[in-house]
Amino acid sequence: MIPSIHKQGSSTRGLLNYLYGKGTREEHVDPHLVASFDDMAPDPGRAPSATKEDLQRLLDQPLHLLDADQRPDQHVWHCSVRAARTDRILSDEEWGGIARRIVAATGIDSGGPDDAGCRWAAVRHADDHIHIIATLVREDGRRPDHHRSGRRAQAEARLIEADYDLHRVTPGDGTAAKRPTSAERHKAERQGRERTVREELREIVRGASAGAASTDEFFDRLAADGLLIRKRIAPSGDLLGYKVALPSDRNKDDEPVFYAGSTLAPDLSLPRIRERWSLQAEALTEGGPEPVQPALPQVTHPAFARRRAAAASWQALLIIDHGDDGMTAAQISAASEVLDALAKTSAVHTRAELREAANAFERASRSHIRAARGHDHALRQAAHDLVHSGPALGRGEDGATTAMVIDMAIFLAIAAANWHAKRHHSQQAAAAQQATEHLRTAYQAAAAHPIATLRQRGQRMAPRIRERQAALLHKALPELAERIQAEPSWPALAATLTDARQAGHDPGALLADAARRRELGSADSISDVLVWRLRRSAHLPAAAPESLQTAGARDGRHIPTPASATPPAAQASNHSSRRH
Repeated sequence: MIPSIHKQGSSTRGLLNYLYGKGTREEHVDPHLVASFDDMAPDPGRAPSATKEDLQRLLDQPLHLLDADQRPDQHVWHCSVRAARTDRILSDEEWGGIARRIVAATGIDSGGPDDAGCRWAAVRHADDHIHIIATLVREDGRRPDHHRSGRRAQAEARLIEADYDLHRVTPGDGTAAKRPTSAERHKAERQGRERTVREELREIVRGASAGAASTDEFFDRLAADGLLIRKRIAPSGDLLGYKVALPSDRNKDDEPVFYAGSTLAPDLSLPRIRERWSLQAEALTEGGPEPVQPALPQVTHPAFARRRAAAASWQALLIIDHGDDGMTAAQISAASEVLDALAKTSAVHTRAELREAANAFERASRSHIRAARGHDHALRQAAHDLVHSGPALGRGEDGATTAMVIDMAIFLAIAAANWHAKRHHSQQAAAAQQATEHLRTAYQAAAAHPIATLRQRGQRMAPRIRERQAALLHKALPELAERIQAEPSWPALAATLTDARQAGHDPGALLADAARRRELGSADSISDVLVWRLRRSAHLPAAAPESLQTAGARDGRHIPTPASATPPAAQASNHSSRRH
């Protein structure tokens, strides 16, 4: 159940006209009162002799206790209360009881016999919600104490859900992005948009900020995405903030409708975005030095960027496991940028699910724990590289390294969900878990071809080689060996172990090291996880050699196999993944 406190108004009659009208899309059906401050208010919807003017006069009567210059201009309080789509249809009596609890919790009217509360009325014009209108002057002429009425209404709604056996909404902490208003939702429906403009702009601005290294780069990306930009400049010439608009979103005067970054999401204000660019900001706790970041080779293609993102994600996992809260909050925030960058640059068959994952994880990236910037450099650089390397085509090494980085992103999202859950960040934990499910689906799409090709290679190996790899597996992972051999991707892991040996590595040591890095029992496919860990840490091509040769033949290129050369992407990522 979602209560929403709307902006205060100055016209009781104007709001009543809307509540008892047909609605903007003829959606108001049988509007009528379900409760009021004295349970005797006239009902223009059901009583033939009652009018909206009668109800207005009754509600506004306390205003006349005050002199004209003492009457508040914005005296109309408006709250809507909406049930979840899966909830049963509540009766008028139940909605009336809910209205009384909301006005009592928010300080509008405690309902006590000796309390001179505000006058209010609750109107129902649909099965799933009511509107409460109140006059913000009490019967004794004083103003009500309705400070933080939104939070108080939300807290009461959680109790109402339990008492009425309704869908339980995960409690929030005030760090969520602002929800679209009903007017914005109706406008989107009229224009045939799947999402509101606010939601669309939020996603575009998030994508533009992902991995951006400067104000100029951020605004260049916004312009490249087709947004109109309005900057707020101080008299000194300093840039204070910005607003953005979609060229097609116009008001009644045919002017663009601009949204400030801070109204899209708390962390999209210009000062908060700039925090990401300052590597000196809160680099280490207890006054330690800023972490030294090694110079990284320039990214040249999408596969390289995805390998680096996988390595950076592993580093982030170690920090989440062992770092303090500020360091972990920074990693989770930067992980959101990586997901935004992946969604923006991945192939068509994975893009939709990656977008959903990024949109869900966005909620997990904000909490009341302030991020200690500086420690998130590796992930932010990875997001920058993903954007600047361009879109992946989903074939050969591009497609396989996409599966590799999504596999690591799944572990990152799970770690974020667990971290938030331990700190009772309910909405953030739920969002990270939702992102995990979308990532799993995206992984299946990305990994289908490269894993299938590796499986075919493993199935074609000589029996004695398969037996050798099985013995190696039982020696390195005795508790998981039988489960792994029963998985469809076991042949792909066997082929990967063979590739590692041919490239000069000790496959047993690699396997044991990969298993020590993080628990494996919760993985959907342990074989898949080990394939990507081994191929990344051993600097093997992510795609099987046959796939690489096929892709190279299509593009007129020669792609070296593991036996002949280490691919450029692996050479460039040696420094960042050798330790892992």
